[in-house]
Amino acid sequence: MPSRRRFVSILAGSAALAPLASLGNSATAPGVSVWRGVAMGAQASMTLVHPDREKAQALIRACGAEIERLETILSLYRPASALSRLNAAGELREPPAELVELLSFALALARESGGAFDPSVQPLWRLYADHFAAPDAPAAGPAPDAIARVLRGVDYREVEVAAGRIRLHRPGMALTLNGVAQGYVTDRVIELLRAAGFDDVLVDLGEARVRGERPGGGAWRAAIADPRVEGRTLFELPLGEARGALPALATSAGAGTPIGPDPRINHLFDPHTGRSANRYLSVSVAAPRATLADGLSTALAVIAPQRVSALLDAYPAVRAYLVGADGQVRVQGRG
Repeated sequence: MPSRRRFVSILAGSAALAPLASLGNSATAPGVSVWRGVAMGAQASMTLVHPDREKAQALIRACGAEIERLETILSLYRPASALSRLNAAGELREPPAELVELLSFALALARESGGAFDPSVQPLWRLYADHFAAPDAPAAGPAPDAIARVLRGVDYREVEVAAGRIRLHRPGMALTLNGVAQGYVTDRVIELLRAAGFDDVLVDLGEARVRGERPGGGAWRAAIADPRVEGRTLFELPLGEARGALPALATSAGAGTPIGPDPRINHLFDPHTGRSANRYLSVSVAAPRATLADGLSTALAVIAPQRVSALLDAYPAVRAYLVGADGQVRVQGRG
């Protein structure tokens, strides 16, 4: 599984929750329970503010079980997952409802973005990964004819989704939901916590969403890192339901997942060209739901700049932070 560098820290009190890699539970203060580990291939954490620590710990375990269940549906890195079986066969009958729901959202975003976001780009990822796995691979990436050949199988319009069947209509097609899956799982965990009566929580599974207030009171806050300088923060923003804030946040940055030795070759593929977009240093999106923030941050990183406003108009309850090559931050959206 490829590593992914993080560019968001959620401030949970006086200091940021640092990036974490080990599984386990810990408590930082009375009434605060924290889980830190790895989920969906990313460093992850959950912070629950609740006086009943035993209940909080039990709920953390339930959230972990739900994350594990969803990974058996949505993961590309598990051969037996529903998504992997779909890619292997080109068709999946009686697919899990969660796969139908998330793929339907991804295809709707693909239509709104004119294909800038496209869940059928998985063959491009495989092409680049195989290219750079070879000894002495050219640093410029795959040959143009190889990219053109793979692009013939990249087209979201050739994906058929219904409750009883998902079908890929072109030979060699394969899907990835990595542009939305972390956000979707985050939303599912938040709903589980809400249903259990937990009002003050942070869930950060690579994309973040909060409810209520942070430990000690006050709004949760997020710090967006500068991809160019380790440890430097570009800006902060509040997260939550209060005026001027939104509860979910996602960030896409090419530097987060480079594929080859050249950092300009990264996971943010433009489905129209087969090359990495590299339009911005990073794109952060605050939104009502983490699924939406996750998908839009990817779409906005790829879409032509003149189409950004039109895409955001289709999702009015969001706010986008586009960081240019010079480090300047442009804020767009009506959220």
